[in-house]
Amino acid sequence: MRAGSPASVSRNASTPPTVTIPQTRPARLATGNVTGGCRTAILFIVTTPLDGLLKLLDIEQIEVNIFRGANPHDDRKRLFGGQVAAQALMAAGRTVTKGRVHSLHSYFLLPGDPEIPVLYEVDRIRDGKSFTTRRVIAIQHGRAIFNLQASFHEDEPSAIEHHGRMPQVPPPEDLLPLAERIRQEGSEELNKSWLARPFAVEHRYVGVLPWFEAHSVEPVQNVWVKAAGTLPDNRLLHACVIAFASDLALLPTALLPHNVEWSRVMLATIDHCMWFHRPVKADEWLLYTMDSPSAYGSRGLTRGMLFDREGTLLISLVQEGLTRLLS
Repeated sequence: MRAGSPASVSRNASTPPTVTIPQTRPARLATGNVTGGCRTAILFIVTTPLDGLLKLLDIEQIEVNIFRGANPHDDRKRLFGGQVAAQALMAAGRTVTKGRVHSLHSYFLLPGDPEIPVLYEVDRIRDGKSFTTRRVIAIQHGRAIFNLQASFHEDEPSAIEHHGRMPQVPPPEDLLPLAERIRQEGSEELNKSWLARPFAVEHRYVGVLPWFEAHSVEPVQNVWVKAAGTLPDNRLLHACVIAFASDLALLPTALLPHNVEWSRVMLATIDHCMWFHRPVKADEWLLYTMDSPSAYGSRGLTRGMLFDREGTLLISLVQEGLTRLLS
């Protein structure tokens, strides 16, 4: 991460997979027999990083309440946590007949193996008149690697409304894409890292990039994000894309006040919570504003808010993660 290489991680990695395959070459996504340990693969034609993400989110239903999610074939040693959370949310949503997701609470339990698919087992806890609740367990090698509980709510008229204020920052058109900034400002090592590859979700950082040389600044970040293309008009899909993207930049906010080289820090998400206050369009620019009120005991607490361009608060987030200094 700092000095150009991602930090060591445990549990599910806190950096995203990237699908950067030329248009004429098929991208391989890992699928196959989980319990038998078989590592087979299916070929999908992936023309853009966003196309690759949409295929990851198009999980396969193999039983009434069981789904299977493929993984990108890249050089990662562990699954990206945002991918697991997004696929789990998709599994929960596909068992819901009414309402949209308004909250999720999740824990990352074990590192995910990118060489085999993930099974998502959905527990239909409650189907009420207004609210629907689902619990999802992600399984690999016969063990739970992640669990999620999500609640869905039918839209209702609201007599009481307010929301927080969006900070004043430059618009995304005045900022360079992340890969371009790294090419201009980053080291040779950083330019060879995953950060310089095209993403399924565009990121335009306001101010200093967190992966550069060690420095101490306030634990605050502002990043414009949106899907790198147009998405189908599907509310669940848009929520899943945001869940995927939300795990990228949040935890690193806890390191900003500390003059440490990121290659010496083990970063890993422990738990991740989201509240979807209002419908979100993941293919339109959203301001992701983040801060970290506390770090202690090798754990950092971070908070995030996602605003649309008009300044309306759409989503709130809280995440705690491992911030262990390596010897």
